[in-house]
Amino acid sequence: MSCRIEDYGLIGDCETAALVGRDGSIDWLCWPAFDSDACFAALLGTPGNGRWLIAPAEGVTKSARRYRDHTLILETRFETASGVVALIDFMPPRGNASDVVRLVRGVSGRVRLRMELVIRFGFGIDIPWVKRTEDGALLAICGQDMTVLRTPVEMRGEDMTTAADFEVNEGEEIPFVLTYGPSHLPLPEPIDPAHALQDTEEFWTEWCSRCTYVGDSRDLVMRSLITLKALTYAPTGGIVAAPTTSLPEKLGGARNWDYRFCWLRDATFTLLALMNSGYTEEASAWHNWLLRAVAGAPANMQIMYGIMGKRRLLEWEAGWLPGYEGAQPVRIGNAAHAQLQLDVYGELIDAFHQSRMAELKLDDGSWALECTVLDHLAEVWDQPDHGIWERRGDGRHYVLSKVMTWVAFDRGIKSAEKFGFEAPVDRWRMLRDAICREVCEKGFDSVQNAFVESYGSQLLDASILLLPAVGFLPASDPRVRGTIAAIEKYMMRDGFVLRHDPREVSGEQQPIEGAFLACSLWLADALVLAGETAKAQALFDRVVAVANDLGLLAEEFDSGEGRQTGNFPQALTHIALINTAHNLSDAKKAAEKPVMQRSK
Repeated sequence: MSCRIEDYGLIGDCETAALVGRDGSIDWLCWPAFDSDACFAALLGTPGNGRWLIAPAEGVTKSARRYRDHTLILETRFETASGVVALIDFMPPRGNASDVVRLVRGVSGRVRLRMELVIRFGFGIDIPWVKRTEDGALLAICGQDMTVLRTPVEMRGEDMTTAADFEVNEGEEIPFVLTYGPSHLPLPEPIDPAHALQDTEEFWTEWCSRCTYVGDSRDLVMRSLITLKALTYAPTGGIVAAPTTSLPEKLGGARNWDYRFCWLRDATFTLLALMNSGYTEEASAWHNWLLRAVAGAPANMQIMYGIMGKRRLLEWEAGWLPGYEGAQPVRIGNAAHAQLQLDVYGELIDAFHQSRMAELKLDDGSWALECTVLDHLAEVWDQPDHGIWERRGDGRHYVLSKVMTWVAFDRGIKSAEKFGFEAPVDRWRMLRDAICREVCEKGFDSVQNAFVESYGSQLLDASILLLPAVGFLPASDPRVRGTIAAIEKYMMRDGFVLRHDPREVSGEQQPIEGAFLACSLWLADALVLAGETAKAQALFDRVVAVANDLGLLAEEFDSGEGRQTGNFPQALTHIALINTAHNLSDAKKAAEKPVMQRSK
């Protein structure tokens, strides 16, 4: 059985990432990239679906883990009756090949350990051909994939598993290095594990030294920034929503989706988190990825793309995997990529506008692209869509979707006026005002004194908390205050915000999911804008309290079970944490906070 979601740690090389359990087992790794097939898939199945375990062979009396300072080097300490051993896991910055390095270091006494390596390419089903190389390394090949394991420890085969039993004494260090390479190329050259550790530590230490955030909860913000960097595909600048697929939104449920792609929904949130924390290089890379990904006819713009801009993210089910704690199906790919979601147009234009405001260098063709996108949006803004939460089934007129079309025209107008661009500003202004009138007439329920999920509905939705943050209406507006009050009354469970109204009864919503952590932070942002900083701080503290011992957060939190749920770690959750921390810190200093950057 897999560990609890919060029992995993993250290591990565900014092209892919692995999940390491507190038991010493790597249960998830897609190699060589985030969207590649997994070679370790025990997370969604059994050890027979692929994993790499290194742990004491005797009983563990106590264990603890931590990241080495501000790095992505994970240290797990095991205490046994015969001694103490440390397991150091990391992935060095990508060179000619990709490596997972595991160092077993004796701290005290003499400890017996066991290593079990089960490589199963193709998401846990393809058994490789394994043989020894001339220098004693273990070579595994299956189709296009190849791995090489190098270690001084003697290994043997056991029931389709590579196993080893060994001992480590105080002061002794034993390395294990697993390297990936395409099977048609020569074997990857070996690396020096000690030098790789030093290089990895220097890489992350230097990167973290560029952080300009000096407010409260700095360690949490720094860990979230490191996580965001780890989820960035360095060659293109694309940022995946999570490194995993099909971790369930509800334990035992069927809402299990593949998040190993890049969502436009997160565009502006991501830019602000990076830019306000001093990472303009990463912000520029994300902006440039956006520009390349959406290039082409605006009518073909998608809500998500692959890490290199791939468009056809065809969805299928891996029926041989039983799923995390039995949650089926396990989905690969994401059919929502073909949905119409009007909010992404607003996210895109706002991201470009915020980039200009921050004086990032933009491509000369950016403004022409924006004008083409807005010309298209003028023709489709009044259509039903599937909304920010990617509802499957018939489309609706979602309030946030309409508001984000308003944002698109609003930011187009502001960019044209501030930067002197040629544009049909009068037409855009007319459309912006028409959208505002329609939303206020059809998207507001006077009985509840609140904006609702969609036109004609009486149900609420957490996404409407973004209305003041994007500048649609000020937080002082009675309708916004009423919306905040209604969400606090109807959409909170155990102090956390649900994204869907629990009064809704539908097949899609059963069983009910956990609280969506980013939404709780969006409420905190709205409270900051409303001047209720103390309430916002309490909500922020409640969210960060459910992070695991390494500071990592999933998509959701099931307060009834006391467990994190959904894909892990979740970029949007960490992005929201960074931005809310900035908002709270700046509110105390009366400085301009990120939530005001969008609302102005």
